[in-house]
Amino acid sequence: METPSLPRREKRPVRVLPTVLGVAILLATLFTAWTPAGLFSGSLPEKMSLILTSQPENNPAVSTPYPQLRIGIVAGHWGYDSGAVCRDGTGQVTLTEAEVNLKIATIVQQQLTQQGFQVDLLQEFDTRLNGYNAVALVSIHNDSCDYIDDQATGFKVSAAMDTRDLNRAARLTGCLRDRYARITGLPFHIGSITSDMREYHAFTEIDENTIAAIIETGFLNLDRQILTTRPDLIANGIVQGIECFVNNENIEPTPIPTFAP
Repeated sequence: METPSLPRREKRPVRVLPTVLGVAILLATLFTAWTPAGLFSGSLPEKMSLILTSQPENNPAVSTPYPQLRIGIVAGHWGYDSGAVCRDGTGQVTLTEAEVNLKIATIVQQQLTQQGFQVDLLQEFDTRLNGYNAVALVSIHNDSCDYIDDQATGFKVSAAMDTRDLNRAARLTGCLRDRYARITGLPFHIGSITSDMREYHAFTEIDENTIAAIIETGFLNLDRQILTTRPDLIANGIVQGIECFVNNENIEPTPIPTFAP
């Protein structure tokens, strides 16, 4: 986006000392704001743009270990379609993936906001995704309502197939996998990560410096009870995964996935 030209201003004498002091204060502030472990990765311009992003007015300051880092949370299918549809024996709709995704995503937003992050809750094809710049973007989805077999239980996580920063993308997916499994007790369904996940549309829409992942938090058949009765637990697994990524916390090695067609 082109920067609009500003009106000419009358030249005034340059005051060197205030300028030098101002720069010194800004650099000191940036150094202090990025003290927590794990936040030293990435370029200085990227960090400056995130810290200097204008915040909503009348928002009381929150005393947290994080500066106002931006996180994007996509509620899968929200504002677009229903996603997977669960029906009873008569064909009546009893549950949709979109409503489960939105419930979990809303709790994730609330929990991250309480930790001091600036969190955007986004629709599936949100116009804000175009060039979206944040520390991380996570899109929340769920798998089929249909019974497949007894192994169709657990969660899946994937980053973009052609991500610009493989190391940081692997870091985000590894953190999500590790923390989500620990918190929820659900297994990592490693054998069914599809091309639809690896080529998720938002991966190509966001800013190239935004690290993104998509997570399917469970199967709406065998995992339906925990997904619908404990959305707080499901959300907490995602939140801790994001915090693990931001803080560069230790994780177990991620197994090599076998991709489904």
